[in-house]
Amino acid sequence: MALLIRDLQRAVPLRRARLRRDCQILRQILGVGRFDLGLICVDDRRMRILNGRYRGRDAATDVLSFPFHPDLGVGDMPKPLHQDEYNLGDIFLGVEYIYRQSQVTTLHGICHLLGYRHSTETEWKQMFQRESNTLQLFNRLTGSNLQPLTQNSF
Repeated sequence: MALLIRDLQRAVPLRRARLRRDCQILRQILGVGRFDLGLICVDDRRMRILNGRYRGRDAATDVLSFPFHPDLGVGDMPKPLHQDEYNLGDIFLGVEYIYRQSQVTTLHGICHLLGYRHSTETEWKQMFQRESNTLQLFNRLTGSNLQPLTQNSF
């Protein structure tokens, strides 16, 4: 299904074709290629506003995920009843923050959309394992050497 990428920032040059390709690979690896997904790239200022509004934190961050199916359990796949429910949700990428901090926020965001969290050590271990396994395959397919975002972050 559709992958919508919007670049609403000018702080960091963005290679949309590569982002699209890599995201499509991640969606296929995770088995969610038939679901719509929105990636919205924003700067630190806009991310700070969104983070404040939705999480009560006055700071830029790397990724905010807004799942279409918010009640998924860890690793559960959405079970759409209608065609218009084939939607994972939207991921806002703070590209300025990402540029400084991370290279794997799209995978991290998709894992959040699939119900993974990292608020406790148990949740962190589950999410870290999923990110590690996915990145291992992604790295083999793309020649990258990326590491999970959730290292020690619970």
